[in-house]
Amino acid sequence: MQKYINEILLRINEEMELRGIDENVNTEDALYMIDVIRPLFEKLREMTIAYEFQSEQEEIHFFKEIKPDILGRYIFFHKVVRIEMKRPIGSDDVQREYLHSQLNSLKYFFDQNLDFYQYYRSRATHLDTYYFVRYKANFRLCVDSAFLDKDPAFSTGYDYKVAKILSNEMLRIYLNRQLQLLDRKMQISKIRAALSDFNLKWTGSKSDAVEFGYGLVAIATLNNGNVTIKEIMAFIEAAFDIDLGDYYRTYLTLKSRKKNRTAFFTSVIEQLLKRMESDEL
Repeated sequence: MQKYINEILLRINEEMELRGIDENVNTEDALYMIDVIRPLFEKLREMTIAYEFQSEQEEIHFFKEIKPDILGRYIFFHKVVRIEMKRPIGSDDVQREYLHSQLNSLKYFFDQNLDFYQYYRSRATHLDTYYFVRYKANFRLCVDSAFLDKDPAFSTGYDYKVAKILSNEMLRIYLNRQLQLLDRKMQISKIRAALSDFNLKWTGSKSDAVEFGYGLVAIATLNNGNVTIKEIMAFIEAAFDIDLGDYYRTYLTLKSRKKNRTAFFTSVIEQLLKRMESDEL
């Protein structure tokens, strides 16, 4: 049983890493991960029903920690697909309103389950027998009738709620990221409007542009250093007509270089010195 659980978690983590899935997950990635997780989860269901837990603590650990971890990601990817499929095609303001409504639904779930959320997050254990052992649900505690329709051999009163808590935390990050992307889009549009008379295009590499942006922040010569990397990158994208994508990840790649982490600025210095030594103005 434990061997298969480890295989599931390893497979999910490997697939997410291979596709570079984080808060930037898109619909295609989410659909792919659903197809990955679905058969793994169904096999876990079959094995759990056939398995005899060696102790109550083992069963509690499974339904409090292991199953919710896997199910939480499964729910997360389903929700991403649902959110994106229903996302309106309209102005940035319309999309912003939609994303905020999705965040509000997460808050509603939190408000409706505040007592249990506090119990789970405080790592309390005194009610675990009622929450995370099958066939021992206390109806005075489990007032939510939804669990009555779940498979009693593969579900307890509250393992699904833990999975929802975990998926909602991932969704909160995802939705906030989408709002940040909208803000960035609006910033770029404003800058491009202001620079409409210029026609400058970045013809170097994307990593060079990212290095340039981080260098401007590091040297603190713009607004006396009172500028964020987000503002700098939005300006570079708008001014030089380039999409920098996930510039933070590119920056991490630059940091991990074994040699010459500042290749762009090294080249700038070399070429500027050559120009100074020539007769060119």
